[in-house]
Amino acid sequence: MLQAEATALPVRRHWTLGLFRSELTTTFRRWRTLALLGVLAAVPVLIGVAVKIETSDGGPVGNGGGGGPAFITQITNNGLFLVFAALAATLPVFLPMAIGVVAGDAIAGESNSGTLRYLLVAPAGRTRLLLAKYAAACAFCLVAALVVAASALAVGSLLFPLGDVTTISGTRISFGDGLLRAGLVAVVVAASLTGLAALGLFVSTLTGSGIAAMATTVGLLITVQILDSIPQLHGIHPYLFPHYWLSFSDLLREPVYWDEVLKNLGLQTVYAAVFGSAAWARFTAKDITA
Repeated sequence: MLQAEATALPVRRHWTLGLFRSELTTTFRRWRTLALLGVLAAVPVLIGVAVKIETSDGGPVGNGGGGGPAFITQITNNGLFLVFAALAATLPVFLPMAIGVVAGDAIAGESNSGTLRYLLVAPAGRTRLLLAKYAAACAFCLVAALVVAASALAVGSLLFPLGDVTTISGTRISFGDGLLRAGLVAVVVAASLTGLAALGLFVSTLTGSGIAAMATTVGLLITVQILDSIPQLHGIHPYLFPHYWLSFSDLLREPVYWDEVLKNLGLQTVYAAVFGSAAWARFTAKDITA
């Protein structure tokens, strides 16, 4: 009996890891996913070229008006700031919409195409399949953020000078330290989207239409962001998942301010737990007919 249980554990791990690898392969081989990553990679290019053209006469960005994404005025002095500006520009709209598409289609897309029932025939089971879907969505969050950061770094190094980084606090750190912080910022941005990924996964278990699930997830994202922008609703703002998204700017202080960053990560954990549990409860009780 004990020997059978000991043998079953590696088998279950094998199925879980195999299912996760399969989900990763399926997700990143889709033309839709590659198109989303291509659009995300193009945003830093557009920002970098626009800043380069606008400052070609030696003038400041936006004629000194300070318009545009955060950090954009520092790009001409240090191309590394294009990473922070690009992430700040894509985080409110482009990144979450891409996550909403991928997460919203996770279960509903399989149901719509008629492959969900065949996936559940394997010994993986519903819980492992759901975990694999969520893990793949979180992996996409990380890859998407890193694609934006890598594209911005490449464009920034080609169009602008690189060197020591002046932090928000006014102190200077080495380029290597700034590069490490840029990587940390990308990871924090990816983690900021995990709550939305769980919400999208839950929505995906409610319908058999991938398009409906994607549209609903993106619609909920827009609604929550509108609520977060209404001053009269300030009492609920700290509980909305996008509220602390731009807190990653505190990682560019010296010393680093962790308060809002940790609040953001804690809030995403709560959303992931709540909507992940709701997705599990719905999916495990769902009648799979296709």
